[in-house]
Amino acid sequence: MTSPVLSWAVPAALVLLALAMVLCLARVAWGPHAQDRVLALDCMYLNGMLFMLVLGIQYGSANYFEAAMLIALLGFVSSTALAKFLLRGEVIE
Repeated sequence: MTSPVLSWAVPAALVLLALAMVLCLARVAWGPHAQDRVLALDCMYLNGMLFMLVLGIQYGSANYFEAAMLIALLGFVSSTALAKFLLRGEVIE
């Protein structure tokens, strides 16, 4: 049995996370600097991970939580690589 709060909070969270991802996509497309674009990509993977977690709560499936963990790991590695590239101009020394 689901609680009445979850019946409206989960769809609202999904809509707000999707809106945040669209706004981050706009920043990636029209960001004035490369740092802004990297930060927007970082925000997008974070929102995508949270989107998967909320879907896992809605459907009650552990598979969504595993996918969110995979998104978090790959997003962290890619953010680190992009930050190192922006600082030094190369990823692998």
